Amino acid sequence: MRLRALLDTDALGLLLLGGEDELDRSVRGVMTTDLRDPSRYLSGGELVLTGLAWRRDAADSEPFVRILVQAGVAALASGTAELGGVPEDLVAACAKHRLPLFAVDESVSFATVTEHVVRQVSGERAGDLAAVVDRHRRMMTSGPAGGGPDVVLDLLGSDLDMRAWVLSPTGRLIAGSKVAGPALPAETCAQLAAEHLAATRGGRRGPHRVVLGGTTYSLFPVRSSGRAPQAARDVRETVLSDWLLAVEADAGDWPEQRMDLLQGVTQLIAVERDRREAARTVRRRLAQEVLELVQTGAAPAEIAARLRVAAPVLLPGLGAAPHWQVVVARVEWEGEEVAGGPVAQSLLEEVLVDPLATGPEPSDRIAVAHTGEEAVALVPLPAVPAVAADHEGAENGLLADALLRAVREPLTAGLDDDGRLTLGVSAAVHSAEGLRGALEEARHARRVAAARPGRVCAAGHQELASHVLLLPFVPDDVRRAFTARLLDPLKDYDRRHRAELIPTLEAFLDSDGSWTRCATRLHLHVNTLRYRVGRIEQLTGRDLSRLEDKLDFFLALRMS
Repeated sequence: MRLRALLDTDALGLLLLGGEDELDRSVRGVMTTDLRDPSRYLSGGELVLTGLAWRRDAADSEPFVRILVQAGVAALASGTAELGGVPEDLVAACAKHRLPLFAVDESVSFATVTEHVVRQVSGERAGDLAAVVDRHRRMMTSGPAGGGPDVVLDLLGSDLDMRAWVLSPTGRLIAGSKVAGPALPAETCAQLAAEHLAATRGGRRGPHRVVLGGTTYSLFPVRSSGRAPQAARDVRETVLSDWLLAVEADAGDWPEQRMDLLQGVTQLIAVERDRREAARTVRRRLAQEVLELVQTGAAPAEIAARLRVAAPVLLPGLGAAPHWQVVVARVEWEGEEVAGGPVAQSLLEEVLVDPLATGPEPSDRIAVAHTGEEAVALVPLPAVPAVAADHEGAENGLLADALLRAVREPLTAGLDDDGRLTLGVSAAVHSAEGLRGALEEARHARRVAAARPGRVCAAGHQELASHVLLLPFVPDDVRRAFTARLLDPLKDYDRRHRAELIPTLEAFLDSDGSWTRCATRLHLHVNTLRYRVGRIEQLTGRDLSRLEDKLDFFLALRMS
């Protein structure tokens, strides 16, 4: 604002005593002082308010004014209550140094003047920053030359004294102002993400006001730049993938102009998020190709060739990954059907990044595909060494518990009371031949996790029973021949007679061969159960009273 604007505001009751030719000076702040030398607290451009308590005699005025001029202040405003008016020696000193001087009427408090100046200066800064944000958004829309969200967050910090951070839905710090002071603690980031997800699932409109440790934050959702707030068919489709902007302030006290500014900042950040989302396309396609080859039983040589293509993309400069791990995840929702595969894919891309890493770049080394309701990640071990570093004895790889420890709180809030995330982690494999086994091992581990209580559960290969650990590595032709020899006669008989021999066999083995418990479970008479078991033995030539035959049937059912 200009000094001239102060005189145009009658409510301030200011009287110009000198410096009429300097009224076009800009005011960038306001300070009240009665120190004889306030220079250490001045940065230039201030309107200085003083009650004259520093003045003991006329000789004090000239050095006081000289100090203000050397500090680059815009003007001096003197109260009249202390001396009944503004001393002539102060008027003369200001005229000598060409410093505009105002008298503040005794009926007007310094707080009134301060509030007016701060409001006007903040509004003008917001307007200037809005123009910068708009220009930056246009630059980022046309390409990454704008410098990312850090540039705008730095502007918020330097021009509006506003600390702000961009967080992922799991609470990982993606960007923050370099002038905003110390980075947010990881625990605070996770709590803010949890509060944001809970508010979003609760249907509350942003920004969301949160108080943590006595500090107030306003949380703004960062939605896709091409999606209107209500464009998603169901909030559950995007709640676990959208970023958020956390601002250390109470947005409820903001004027409309500042609120519009922050909404513009979120739109700019959304452009960057979409750009990085598009960059994941190549990695997702590579993962999809490898997954299809593995699931269709392609030759190991063909899978190995595809891995050689993927390795330089996921691990630039390293050539090839010596080991791979597979992680399988499912996000399941109750009630109305919501596609879980894409949600699990985005979430797995986030979960597999070390939560202490800043920025989204670490996810560039992770390839995630989705098929149906399941997401499958192909992870080269050198991409995530920090995860295993916290665990003695870990073989430089992912551990299920470590993946979810830091993100469990925010994800539980996002899943609310109708969603569930289950995740399984395979052991490391050294070649393409072991990839199919690793995939099935991760799927078995996820099923183990699904059997546990809780909204967010994970299991690793270490937790699998011995037979489950071995089954994925049985060659496909052996598996098919073994299951066909034992189960195909029963399946054919069931198709022709609707006899339910396969369900009966499963229940009999699950009941440890107990006739009474199995009959109760199937709601059958024991004689009916004996008839069915006898038919199974007749069709297969096996004896279900022998341990070896029971074990063969058990394995065949698990491999089918």
